[in-house]
Amino acid sequence: SGLALALALALGLALPSLALENGLARTPPMGWMSWERFRCDVDCQADPRNCISEQLFMEMADRLAEDGWRELGYEYINIDDCWSAKQRDAAGQLAPDPKRFPSGIKALADYVHARGLKLGIYADLGIFTCGGYPGTMLEHVKQDAQTFAAWGVDMLKLDGCYSSAEEQAKGYPEMARALNATGRPIVYSCSWPAYQGGLPPKVNYTILAEICNLWRNYDDIQDSWDSVLSIVDWFFTNQDVLQPAAGPGHWNDPDMLIIGNFGLSYEQSRSQMALWTVMAAPLLMSTDLRTISPSAKEILQNRLMIQINQDPLGIQGRRIVKEKSHIEVFLRPLSQAASALVFFSRRADMPFRYTTSLAKLHFPEDAVYEVQDVYAGKIVGALKTADNFTVVINPSGVVMWYLRPVAIPLQLWHAVRQQAPGKGFHPALL
Repeated sequence: SGLALALALALGLALPSLALENGLARTPPMGWMSWERFRCDVDCQADPRNCISEQLFMEMADRLAEDGWRELGYEYINIDDCWSAKQRDAAGQLAPDPKRFPSGIKALADYVHARGLKLGIYADLGIFTCGGYPGTMLEHVKQDAQTFAAWGVDMLKLDGCYSSAEEQAKGYPEMARALNATGRPIVYSCSWPAYQGGLPPKVNYTILAEICNLWRNYDDIQDSWDSVLSIVDWFFTNQDVLQPAAGPGHWNDPDMLIIGNFGLSYEQSRSQMALWTVMAAPLLMSTDLRTISPSAKEILQNRLMIQINQDPLGIQGRRIVKEKSHIEVFLRPLSQAASALVFFSRRADMPFRYTTSLAKLHFPEDAVYEVQDVYAGKIVGALKTADNFTVVINPSGVVMWYLRPVAIPLQLWHAVRQQAPGKGFHPALL
């Protein structure tokens, strides 16, 4: 909205730079991805139900289409590594494994498209993929982009195993050009920064935002709370570098949602969802949608959560408080002057009563907000900036709020006008 833009400019906030203008991924992509849950299981004789095969992707597409996921925005079915034959075909083209994908990728794309969904695929810039399948060497970049477009692919994840820094510096921008040249809209996910340590000077986020729609910055997620915490720590420790890089068309990708698998408790699952939403992260689930529990499904299908994740301003949130009591507060500015707040407990003892006020969290003086609890769905009530309030946060859990301004004081405009552009993050104004 114009108001938000004016405020952001006045505050000198890092606004999304103009990205790879394929017009895609204006909000973080949502869908399902095979890797974390199904890995490189290619033994379809011993494990027909879970092996990487057209059957698996068709069944997951059915679930997305029939179980309420698609209507909420979960639209991508993404194939990860280990889909291809062990060699390129006679024409030098990538080809799917003939036993596991007997109908071919085009037929699978047609199946997915017929259900109102989109198909993602995986390639790797090196000699081999991470799983040891044929890679996309520099001389294959154009050919592979054309192959994917001809098959009807809608998203490409380009990994970086078995490639040098020089090959990556050449190959990632080259693939962006090759995809655009096909004329087919293909969302482009790059693993480039993850292979270069994720931080400047090795990683140039300005360049990345110009060539990729999303990018993996850091380690692969594993099915454990430790893994989730390590990702959260890295992203928020480095938020000054990462936060300005995200925006409509170009997103930081902290990796897949593991909610519904084996490693996270109910509270931890709620925490991953809330923190990924505050990060404006892609919501790519990697779980078995055929057997997912009602409680995991409820977390992943929370409408208000998804609305916040998909906010059109596309501003990534930040950690704004880190207490000695092991409580942390995260804030994401949203369109129409709204905000999302996450109160997160790293404690391992018992529910913790955390008392603060919006004033302490740098919200504008004399404003009044309607507060909605994102998980409970309930309107908590109207809250003045100066009011103290207490939230009860479960161990390794969150309380998440959606705040909508009911009254914004007039003097806010004068405060904004006088504010010199600087490092100060005043998200509540947006």
